[in-house]
Amino acid sequence: MDGQAGEHVLQSLQDIASDFARYLIEFPFGDIYSRPGLDLKSREIAVVAALTALGHAAPQLKVHIRGALNVGVSRTEIVETIMQMAVYAGFPSALNGLAAARDVFAQEAGA
Repeated sequence: MDGQAGEHVLQSLQDIASDFARYLIEFPFGDIYSRPGLDLKSREIAVVAALTALGHAAPQLKVHIRGALNVGVSRTEIVETIMQMAVYAGFPSALNGLAAARDVFAQEAGA
């Protein structure tokens, strides 16, 4: 999870579900991401694909696009992953994913 965005998510949950904030970190990053068998690059590609396929998770998708870039996934690989989802999740989901990627790439270029 992108540090700044991840911290914002955790803070936003403190007043309503502080335990959920802990689960949000412990389970995926403590248990799943640390498992052997896939490297972080492969895991982030899978997450970008899954969040794109959902079609309604743009904030989470943006966080994981940033995470993918941070672990070495290229912009081309991200775009191709999102485009691949048009076949399985439909064009609207892929369009939403490409819009999220455009936003992240623009923010990264301006940083």
